[in-house]
Amino acid sequence: METVHLKIKRQQGPRHKPYWEEFMIPHRPNLNVVSALMYIQKNPVNIKGEKTTPVVWESNCLEEVCGACSMIINGKARQACTALIDELEQPIVLEPLDKFPLVKDLMVDRETLFEALRKVKAWIEIDGSYDLGPGPRQAGDVQQVRYDLSRCMTCGVCAQSCPNYNSKTSFIGPAAVGQAHLFNLHPTGEMNKKERLQALMGPGGIMECGNSQNCVRACPKGIPLTTSLAELKKQVTWQAVKSLFTK
Repeated sequence: METVHLKIKRQQGPRHKPYWEEFMIPHRPNLNVVSALMYIQKNPVNIKGEKTTPVVWESNCLEEVCGACSMIINGKARQACTALIDELEQPIVLEPLDKFPLVKDLMVDRETLFEALRKVKAWIEIDGSYDLGPGPRQAGDVQQVRYDLSRCMTCGVCAQSCPNYNSKTSFIGPAAVGQAHLFNLHPTGEMNKKERLQALMGPGGIMECGNSQNCVRACPKGIPLTTSLAELKKQVTWQAVKSLFTK
């Protein structure tokens, strides 16, 4: 293999029409999709030999931690930094995630994911009134569950794969549910457990999950999202029953 053939779906902005542009770049060992896009950025010449504009995409850590470089690669939502060229069928087709508002080319706005985290209070509220001494002990099995859930990088791949997450629904998505589960399991975060469950009971909450289980198959970190969804559905149901008797 001497060259790499890329076919990229481009769009100048959300109000512009999309179009396809192809590139042929030199091959080298251990090349990933981000490296290929960086080459095009430095040498924006398409397959016809025409000078063009650099392709816009988003990336940060380059080691599958930040979640920024999510895109659709050969029909599958994944991280561009871990998509190795030698393992992909050519032409390599790159498209933006279509479950999020487009910014430009392969870059999308994932703000809805962070809005969902705010909705379920995916944080630990700590101020000066807390004793900041040694933290409470937890059982090893609980620690393992929390560690798995803590690996979420808000990349949006689970939302992209979810048939219930789209512009026609208000479903907050599997990532936010997983993070609600994570902070409910925290000894201090448990104080706000009721608030998180109430948020999941409302419009766009957990009951809009159709249990397709696409999210757990797509997650690049292998997070047990369906386990969290099942557990939180049980907790939400129990909370709803209790609320009938505590008004």
